Amino acid sequence: MKVTDILKVKGNTLFTVAPDTPLAEAVATMAERDIGSLVVMELGDLVGMLTFREVIQAVVKNGGTVGNSQVRSVMDDHPLTCTPETEIDEVRRMMLGRHARYMPVLNGKTLMGVISFYDVAKAVVDSQDFENRMLKAYIRDWPVGQEEESSEPKL
Repeated sequence: MKVTDILKVKGNTLFTVAPDTPLAEAVATMAERDIGSLVVMELGDLVGMLTFREVIQAVVKNGGTVGNSQVRSVMDDHPLTCTPETEIDEVRRMMLGRHARYMPVLNGKTLMGVISFYDVAKAVVDSQDFENRMLKAYIRDWPVGQEEESSEPKL
C-alpha cells in the first residue's frame, strides 16, 4: 500500500498558511477547521509545518498566549515529507522515528496533500481487516477433498 491510496480515500482538501501570518490567525484557522496542522507555503514552495505541538510550545514560551508571533518563528522548518509512491510501512517508520503526527506529501515540489498518523494507522487496520476477511472466506470455501492428509493411520 502506498501514500497515494490514502490520498484517494482522504480527498485533496489542503489548508496552508504563509510564514508571515500572525500565529493567532493560524491557530484560529486550525480551530475553525478542526485540523491539527497547516502546511506553511511561500512562493509556491513548502517551507514548514505548523502543528498543535509547535503552537503549544510557543504558548508556553510566551507565558500562556500566542502573543504577536508569526508562523515563521514557531513552525517546523524541516518537516518530514514523502511522495505519493512512498510505501505506507516506510511512512510509518519515518513518523515513529521523528514522533511526527503529520506529513506533507510532495510530488516534486507540488504539494499533493497531508497525511496524519491516524490516516496511516487506519489504512493499516483496514488493510489487515480486508486480508483477514479474505483468509476467512478462503478457509470457509476450502474445496472438499483438499484437506491435508492426516498423520493418523487409516483403518
